[in-house]
Amino acid sequence: MSASASRLGTAREEGRRPRPGSDAVFHWTLRGLALAPLAILIGLGVQLFRASAASRHAFGWGFLTQSAWDPVFGHFGAWPFLFGTLLTTGVGVVIAAPLGVGTAVFLAELAPFWLRAPVGYLVELLAAVPSVVYGLWGIFVLAPWLQQSAEPWLGDHFSGVPLFQGAPYGVGYLAAGLILAVMIVPFVVGLSRQAISAVPAHQREAAYALGSTRWEVIRRVAVPTARSGIWGGILLATGRALGETMAVTMIIGNRPAVSASLFAPGYTLASVIANEFTEATGALYISSLIEIGLVLFAITVVVNLLSRLLLSRIARAGAAA
Repeated sequence: MSASASRLGTAREEGRRPRPGSDAVFHWTLRGLALAPLAILIGLGVQLFRASAASRHAFGWGFLTQSAWDPVFGHFGAWPFLFGTLLTTGVGVVIAAPLGVGTAVFLAELAPFWLRAPVGYLVELLAAVPSVVYGLWGIFVLAPWLQQSAEPWLGDHFSGVPLFQGAPYGVGYLAAGLILAVMIVPFVVGLSRQAISAVPAHQREAAYALGSTRWEVIRRVAVPTARSGIWGGILLATGRALGETMAVTMIIGNRPAVSASLFAPGYTLASVIANEFTEATGALYISSLIEIGLVLFAITVVVNLLSRLLLSRIARAGAAA
């Protein structure tokens, strides 16, 4: 072997050797990028907590239970907005959860292969529609239909139920809940379908070998095994519904009051911030709105953490199987 060839081989070997300096830079760069979202999340929470100090000192924990919202006299309570957020989210989840899980079961277990991709794509498109478009649809289509047809019918047939009493405004808790249901269905469908598809095939085959029908396999094997993933998808959709702003603001009526009727106008935590922050004057007014943002931030973080825990549980169960 010539000397030049030997030197070339040595140079190649040296080029393949790890360089401690560059490896350290690469390692710490990736670690920094991975920690950046966590730092942003913590920084956001700390900033909201600090900026809401005036409101917390003035009202304490009573801020969450007081119903008065009077910027003129400086009386602020978040209960009407917290109530509206929980009620509209509850309505949306109650409607979207069975609809989304049923669609996921159909796509994962029953639909022909040629139909699964188009239907799944159309469902995913619902998540891509801008929130303001849903709001416009709610104003011009949903609200008139509710006012003229759905709410009068519900009032006539369920007049003894407090949820369906009162004048049919069209806009209100019910309209906002229906809008949220449409917006979060893709999240329920996508994650539930993924969880059902992750059920090991040998579990289905064992059930068929024991004489189970297709419906029994779905009801007793596929859905129960994917239960954690389905609940994780529902919780993730709940977190999405809690923070929805524009569509809900356009259709809920924006009245800071608590009502047991789904027909009544109301407010949510997100919509009051969107409506009033630019008009807020005075340190206490601004601080109260920021504390509302802090409450919404805390609720959404907790709900999303719970959904992630459930999703990680189904992933570990799938890996163990």
